[in-house]
Amino acid sequence: MSPATAARQTESAPRENNALAGEDVAMIKLAATLGRELGAYRPAIYWADTLGSAAIGWGALAALILLPGLPFAATAMLTVVAVLALYRLGSFIHEITHMKDDSVPGYRTVWNLIAGIPLMIPSFMYEGVHNLHHARNRYGTVRDPEYMALALKPKLSVPLFVAVAALGPIGLLIRWGLLAPLSLLKPVRDVVRARFSALSINPDFRRDPPAGPHAARWTIMEVATSLFVIAVLAGVVTGIIPLRAFGIWLAVLSASMTINQVRTLAAHLWENDGKVMTITGQYLDSVNVPPPAVLPELWAPVGLRYHALHHLLPGLPYHALPEAHRRLVAELPAGNAYHGGNHAALSGVIARLWASAGTARA
Repeated sequence: MSPATAARQTESAPRENNALAGEDVAMIKLAATLGRELGAYRPAIYWADTLGSAAIGWGALAALILLPGLPFAATAMLTVVAVLALYRLGSFIHEITHMKDDSVPGYRTVWNLIAGIPLMIPSFMYEGVHNLHHARNRYGTVRDPEYMALALKPKLSVPLFVAVAALGPIGLLIRWGLLAPLSLLKPVRDVVRARFSALSINPDFRRDPPAGPHAARWTIMEVATSLFVIAVLAGVVTGIIPLRAFGIWLAVLSASMTINQVRTLAAHLWENDGKVMTITGQYLDSVNVPPPAVLPELWAPVGLRYHALHHLLPGLPYHALPEAHRRLVAELPAGNAYHGGNHAALSGVIARLWASAGTARA
């Protein structure tokens, strides 16, 4: 080994050790290896899952609207199918925020046409926002758009957090039907872009205006979604769209948003007090609900049941998360931090949150 090489290794070692101070090095290194091995996107899975969810969800919704005389049991079944399928379809917005344009060519455009616009959640509302949640020095701080320390807040904040989601469709109608046209005026546009253009839960978050090629994409999606909502509202006012059909659409969207909000309650432990956390700390503040539990496939679809693992490997496609989890569990010893992020059920996570909320902290 040359003296220069030895010197470089000597200089780099303290930096690496300092960077991994307080971290579970074995977990992070194995996760990084799995990320390289399993990181390839499989477009066929995305297309089959997305198009299948769309066909089932919109088909069930159409049946609810067009077949009013169905027996109660059939109506209930169609409602459950419509809510869960459209919830799954909408959840792919999370994948879009992490994928490059060439990972699944054409996917973003098609998803926005069959999901983003009719669900009133075009992908720009999450792109560039969710990614900040994964920033090493933002997670769990006041600059994190997707963090609210619910475990440190009064107990009432927990049910209110869920209840507000039920009104989500009404808020989206106002966003696209009223605020979007008003944003043609620059003072209004600045406020709308900063405060009403992100799927975030941190009330103090303010979004930066779009720049570069993202600005054009933002404008196209915003105009398309606004025109869609205005057309729907105009159809209701003129009687072209029956109030019953409009109400069913809103009710299904409200139910899916409420389920997602409950799922969000179990995505993290929400116990950070605003300090910058280590990677391991962020992982342990996040939640996996892995097999053998079955129901998480319904309430945390598209890989969301592996939310803690996702924080270790945010670029890993959802279809690779189960295999990555199996390998991490098999190869890491019982005392490793990875096992601390795995929880048995939704109920246990929410019970822990409820027990912590309202408790005085030092």
